[in-house]
Amino acid sequence: MGDQDRPGVLVSGFEGPSGICKDHVGELQKHFHLITMQELLENKTQLGPKIQAVYIWDRKPAITLELLQSLPALKIVASPGSGLDHLDLKLIASFGVKVANTPQAVSSPTADMGMALLLAAARRVVEGHQMAVSPDTEQFSRNWLGQEVTGSTLGIVGMGSIGYKVAQRARAFEMRILYHNRKRRESEEEEAVGATYCERLEDLLQQSDFVMLALSLTSQTQGLIGRKELRLMKPTAILVNIGRGLLVDQDALVEALQTGVIRAAALDVSHPEPLPRDHPLLKLENVTLTPHVGSATYRARQQMMENLIDSILACLSGLHIPNEVPFK
Repeated sequence: MGDQDRPGVLVSGFEGPSGICKDHVGELQKHFHLITMQELLENKTQLGPKIQAVYIWDRKPAITLELLQSLPALKIVASPGSGLDHLDLKLIASFGVKVANTPQAVSSPTADMGMALLLAAARRVVEGHQMAVSPDTEQFSRNWLGQEVTGSTLGIVGMGSIGYKVAQRARAFEMRILYHNRKRRESEEEEAVGATYCERLEDLLQQSDFVMLALSLTSQTQGLIGRKELRLMKPTAILVNIGRGLLVDQDALVEALQTGVIRAAALDVSHPEPLPRDHPLLKLENVTLTPHVGSATYRARQQMMENLIDSILACLSGLHIPNEVPFK
């Protein structure tokens, strides 16, 4: 099958931080004729009607009204990961276009990252590393202490596939697990990880030594953790966020960390990303930051790509679409 005979798929490009993964290009080209945004912009009349799918990588290309209007043959938007806050699902559905994502591909590595951040913040790994390598260090203090993880209480906010995998890992650390979720899990699932449901978020915040955010960003969850919620937490508590930056009121978080309302925070996400280089969160010793790498493993990215290919091919063949996102 020649390149032009394969279904046209729009991609952001092949270069730069938002370009599709170089290791994936060959596999994608076996199935699709890849058309970049630059190529489309230069020749909308000829290329627009050939594009049947959009393959999103690093939230690009952005799905706008103008783009949808220029792609009359578009059938599916395929987006990696589980978060959908970068997509206007109502707008896309109004064009009769399907959406698919890859939640299974990201759940295990993101849960691993959540535990890595929890452990790093509790045991002050980044501070300890800086002390160990500093040219000014002459001796190690025996009174430089971290926080115990084993036997402590973890509150998980958002018990979807990622949150549940966090609970499975936390159980191995003999943690007491509380969770708050829009919908309560089955009792068998709770018992399997030893998790207790908190109908009220306030109850979870007051009891937890660690609070981990593992939920999606929606209009209901934006700003979920603000001044009031931070003040409900223990002064010894650590906040871990592996969801989205906008789940937390960042100004309130900075204030809470500066004034001892909570002990520390470990964040894989922020708003914006990256933060401005003069942002106060970058200057606090009791903050551990990573650059939104929850699902950034070779294996997970490979699985994402394979899942997206499967969803596009199924859609174009009129078959059941794996991981189709239902429009409510």
